[in-house]
Amino acid sequence: MRIGPYTLKNNIVVAPMAGVTDRPFRQLCKKYGAGMAVSEMVTSNSLLYGSSKTIRRANHDGEVEPISVQIAGADPQMMAEAAQYNADKGAQIIDINMGCPAKKICNVMAGSALLQHEDLVKRILEAVVKASPIPVTLKIRTGWDKQNKNAITIAKIAENSGIQALAIHGRTRACHYTGDAEYETIAAVKDQIKIPVIANGDITSPEKALHVLKKTSADGVMIGRAAQGRPWIFREIDHYIKTGEHLPPPSIDEVEKTTIEHVTDLYDFYGEDSGLKIARKHISWYTKGLKNSAMFRAKMNLINDNQQQLNFIKEFFESQKQISNYISYEDILEPA
Repeated sequence: MRIGPYTLKNNIVVAPMAGVTDRPFRQLCKKYGAGMAVSEMVTSNSLLYGSSKTIRRANHDGEVEPISVQIAGADPQMMAEAAQYNADKGAQIIDINMGCPAKKICNVMAGSALLQHEDLVKRILEAVVKASPIPVTLKIRTGWDKQNKNAITIAKIAENSGIQALAIHGRTRACHYTGDAEYETIAAVKDQIKIPVIANGDITSPEKALHVLKKTSADGVMIGRAAQGRPWIFREIDHYIKTGEHLPPPSIDEVEKTTIEHVTDLYDFYGEDSGLKIARKHISWYTKGLKNSAMFRAKMNLINDNQQQLNFIKEFFESQKQISNYISYEDILEPA
């Protein structure tokens, strides 16, 4: 799959997730096989460019190419300026957020709220494409609600505006993340436009990824929540799509090593205090389903010392190794 001058190593993309797809997480997913990772959204409000959060989100030091940065907002000129700003900071692809269903985003007429206003969508896309020195992509949902699915119309506007790839989450804004994602609308969009289409929503396994690719004829798949605590899902999907065979699951040693490396990277990126707190959710995801993990997480969330946090992680995984003569990580998962 190609976006502008960039040929991705595969067609598996990390979805932008607020509070999750920071640089450490994106790097980890790319290490495990993702062809591209889209950043958590960056505001288009220039008054916030000097904030520590915005500065950190514009930090791409050492990140594997291509570097895709998502911007959010509702004002065409501000969005155009945000694209230029992030390109200057090292972004190689600009992604426009018209898919986020969160109230705080929709209440300021950004994210998926924009799908109600097709004229404004057109003005934003044209302004950003015109101003951006790098390729621009777009992420949307199927519509505002089930009675107002306009993904095909938005897709045609996007293609005519110069958008170079389109990601579609198979739910409306009103659905948030409830119910099952539907892929018929994505298939209908793919049938109507020529730019790459990336299918998103409920893709949680290699089998599901291949099923969605076949059902939609999409050019790629986008993985979000399924990658939390499971970054190896990208190599698993890539291998399955190419061979029809499953890779063996990671060993408990690999899960431990990945957890510790990720946590340490968070300390380096955010500083020890913030890094420790942010690490808690990732540690919870890595250990979810393992025996005695609920008790472990409860105690983990009370630790406020970085070395103690790392030591406790090591102690927990050592206890997992003593439970049984496991073969792999999945052997010691408790039944769901």
